[in-house]
Amino acid sequence: MNNETLDKLRQLRLYGMYDAFKTNLESSVKETLTADQFIFLLVASEWDDRRNRAVERSVRLAGFRYKASLEQVDYSIERGLDRNQVHRLA
Repeated sequence: MNNETLDKLRQLRLYGMYDAFKTNLESSVKETLTADQFIFLLVASEWDDRRNRAVERSVRLAGFRYKASLEQVDYSIERGLDRNQVHRLA
């Protein structure tokens, strides 16, 4: 039954739920969760997965020349950047 459920989740392209369900099958956490907590965990995992894929797709489609992160910003050059403000806006 569990393999069938995993196959159906994959066919429905619910990859976040698939990963969460598979992880919970392999761990003992499922014994401590109520049904509604388990459903919440599956839905939250799917929501997070879709959000992350959307961000990755947007970054890929943006066609940025360089990969960069906030940690790579050089604040020593006088460019009028306030480190705290940049991190708050991120």
